[in-house]
Amino acid sequence: MEREFRLSVAAEQDLTDIWGYVADYDEAPADELIDQLVKRFLMLSNFQDAGRSREELAPRLRSFPVKQYVIFYRVIPEGIEVIRVLHGSRDMDQIFAEAPAPDEVATDSDQRTGEE
Repeated sequence: MEREFRLSVAAEQDLTDIWGYVADYDEAPADELIDQLVKRFLMLSNFQDAGRSREELAPRLRSFPVKQYVIFYRVIPEGIEVIRVLHGSRDMDQIFAEAPAPDEVATDSDQRTGEE
């Protein structure tokens, strides 16, 4: 069974911001970076324990690095919920301390699987 990933509203905004920042210089690398992140989302949905536990930041939170970014996610029955995608230089302790509980996920149309 192919598992899926869901994006939180914050993660959707993170991806939009990442693409916009990189695309200011060149759209091709921006597209490539987003593609790499999505491939990692799919991989993590099937190998959920690949990331390391980040319980110090939030309950059940895990993380996985991709280039200079860090994917933060939680395991859910269907696969994973991507909570945030942040640049590795950011102050993660502060970001997660200030954030409300990341329970809001995007609509069903924002669920992805490896199937095309």
